[in-house]
Amino acid sequence: MNTTASRPAAPAPASAVLAAPPAAPDAAAAYFAARLAFHTDVADVHTALTAGATDFVVVDSRSTESWDQGHVPGALHLPTARIPADAARLLDPAVPVVVYCWGPGCDGATRAALALARLGYRVKEMLGGIEYWIREGYAVETWEGPRQLPADPLTAPIGADDCGC
Repeated sequence: MNTTASRPAAPAPASAVLAAPPAAPDAAAAYFAARLAFHTDVADVHTALTAGATDFVVVDSRSTESWDQGHVPGALHLPTARIPADAARLLDPAVPVVVYCWGPGCDGATRAALALARLGYRVKEMLGGIEYWIREGYAVETWEGPRQLPADPLTAPIGADDCGC
């Protein structure tokens, strides 16, 4: 008996990426479709607003001091704490709401979206918040007037209208 014969190589261990295997395609499609029902991004909001879209309203849920520093042009200011008292006066329940706060490190927009949903509004959260609005080079309104910074090349293509995604 030959004990030096080659044995089949042992399978490589799964990477951390696949330690939990990907979902089945139908489950993944359902998840991603649901995710898009709850979120939008700054580029899509900017494109829609620039084109004159009126099928949604943008709500900034931050404090007055934050609003004054800079907000999405045309946004409505409705701090999260004021939603229960002021939403019915300021928002049309038939018009979907896109809410934002500071950015990805902040749950403020999520809390505002929850408060609005509990009141019966259809709502989406704008991913990236005002941080990514500014980082992608879009203008903001401030207490001193409009302001626009150049796009951050780590978040938006320089010299292109969209990222292609």
